[in-house]
Amino acid sequence: MTNSRREFIKNTALAGAGMGLSPLAAAMSATAAPRPGNSVYLGGFAAPEIPLIRCALIGVGARGSQHAEQLAAIPGTEIVAISDLYQDWAEASAEKCREIGKGERHRDIALYHGDEKLWRGMLEEQKPDAVFISTPWSTHAEMAIGSMEQGAHAFVEVPLAVTLDELWKIVDTAERTRKHCMMMENVNYGREELLYLNMCRQGAIGELLHGEAAYIHELRWQMDEVDRRTGSWRTPHYAKRDGNLYPTHGLGPVAQYMNLVRGEDNFARMVSFSSPGLGRNAHARANYPEGHKWNQLDFKGGDMNTSIVKTVLGRTIMVQWDETSPRPYSRHNLVQGTKGILAGFPARAAFEGGWEGLTEDHHRWIEADHMEVLYEKFEHPLYTRLGALATEMGGHGGMDFMMLYRIVECLREGLPLDQNLYEGAYWSAVSPLSEASVAQDGMPQAFPDFTRGAWKDTAPLDIVA
Repeated sequence: MTNSRREFIKNTALAGAGMGLSPLAAAMSATAAPRPGNSVYLGGFAAPEIPLIRCALIGVGARGSQHAEQLAAIPGTEIVAISDLYQDWAEASAEKCREIGKGERHRDIALYHGDEKLWRGMLEEQKPDAVFISTPWSTHAEMAIGSMEQGAHAFVEVPLAVTLDELWKIVDTAERTRKHCMMMENVNYGREELLYLNMCRQGAIGELLHGEAAYIHELRWQMDEVDRRTGSWRTPHYAKRDGNLYPTHGLGPVAQYMNLVRGEDNFARMVSFSSPGLGRNAHARANYPEGHKWNQLDFKGGDMNTSIVKTVLGRTIMVQWDETSPRPYSRHNLVQGTKGILAGFPARAAFEGGWEGLTEDHHRWIEADHMEVLYEKFEHPLYTRLGALATEMGGHGGMDFMMLYRIVECLREGLPLDQNLYEGAYWSAVSPLSEASVAQDGMPQAFPDFTRGAWKDTAPLDIVA
């Protein structure tokens, strides 16, 4: 399909909305108040340069403490404040940052602990340039909005928020304050994901048709974290909510392969179905006393959720989530085009006509050591530049460090971020929309247009060198 053909399809779909002919396009006309006159669209937003970024962190548990250490190691940062409910966590992170700073950086870190709302005082008193939020999901929106209101750029762990209303409030606040609010989807910086992004942009598999994304990760052991850490607050979500609660790790890369929310295409609508919710109830009965608080919950969330997204151009994306079933880890990471397919877990590829020296046709996978041929030809230049350092610094194989490095680099140089405000909103919206669809026995749910139509004029993410 040529670019002109793609434009014809896109324009036809969009035009159909006005005539009531295209359900895909009509879904994109979802309710949104006009953008206020004092607000600006942030699709390609680049904030003024910040040569030395004064960083504050809210939440330094398992995730936030890693962010603190890696930010402290990146040139051009100064850790100025840490807020956490627990004093020992705040003090331990501060001490590690000071150690990394070697007496030259991060010497005066203000600590706030012991109260859930002290982060507000931290923002008012310290006035950081950027705030990194790694707290329970239900607090993300309030903290991101509060950070932007105090003049800071907000960087939020996944998901960006848990309700559509919260997502709209984040979008409106960012547009009004002209501050970045980025959901930190680290998987977009994985070596395989960067490779596939570059291959898609170079047309290696033709025009894109379908994707598959997942977060399949058995995490029942987190239920042992009763009082602190992730399981203490995630477990009630699994009991009370039924849908695709954690979609972004798989979806983020696939969405960027397809240039969703960035000029070429966008999310239109989705349907969602959940399996029976059996595994967590059984795990609680088998591993905790009858009177334990986990046995007082009825885990209504299905063990496996499968959601199907339809885009404006008519592409499909299957998004699965399962943190309960006993099976190997997978994010799927699959994208199908007219001339071939790229897939993950394990990494493999197939092409119409095969690949010289490896396969004769598309009926055989290129896989295992033979994938190195594709890396040699299509390695993403960002990974070429930062991959070795990122691997050394760690964090999910280096993807965490590369993400934080790029955030700092973009803020210091006044560049647009690799993930914009609206991508985080759309990717996160899958959760509340899936809950609504499951509750309505799979009825389609339209995505709100968080861009208010401006996605059509937003440039795709560059292949950053």
